[in-house]
Amino acid sequence: MFVLRAENLSKSYQMGEIEVKALLNASFEIEEGEFVVILGPSGSGKSTLLNIIGGMDQPSSGRFYMMEEEITEYDERKLTEYRRNKVGFVFQFYNIMANLTAEENVELATEISEDPLPIDEILEAVGLADRKDHFPAQMSGGEQQRVSIARAVAKNPAILLCDEPTGALDFNTGIAILSLLRKVNKEMGKTILVITHNSDIAYMADRVIKMRSGQITKNYINENPMAVEEIKW
Repeated sequence: MFVLRAENLSKSYQMGEIEVKALLNASFEIEEGEFVVILGPSGSGKSTLLNIIGGMDQPSSGRFYMMEEEITEYDERKLTEYRRNKVGFVFQFYNIMANLTAEENVELATEISEDPLPIDEILEAVGLADRKDHFPAQMSGGEQQRVSIARAVAKNPAILLCDEPTGALDFNTGIAILSLLRKVNKEMGKTILVITHNSDIAYMADRVIKMRSGQITKNYINENPMAVEEIKW
């Protein structure tokens, strides 16, 4: 069963007299429970695609569905509900509240979602049970990213969108975060999309979508995903 389906998604921006085509006729299906890596260099269109999937932008043309619901038909109110309840976001620079503890950051997300998961269970799952009363300034970058992941998962979303989640981390911490994302994928059954320019991360994916110049150039199933611990870059 697919959780996401795109049909000929395109996105253009007007910059003065110049039309910039950021996305061109992107079509794909993603099955429920897949770990997907969307791979491409800067300017390839992957962030534009993420913004459309996440309900933060609308395409210029084409259609996008989640579980048979056409998201491209939604008005602003329904898009807000979609972002709150169906999508969890993990960003490169964490985007957590500096004046809130780890537990309070996660609680903030659960307060706006319709079917949240227990906060203590999520903090335990991401290895932060003993750090829940700490503020971001008291945490390492890896721990802050764990808070970001816990916040996203606690909403109990249908999909998790991760934009360069290891981009601000050293190699060992990055591998630990990828291991955590794989754990969330396998043990909680969450569909996860990781946006990255790092081609080595694609080896761990169930599905790889490659992009260049706004177009999907390859979309394939990885028959033998590599264990996260075996990845090197």
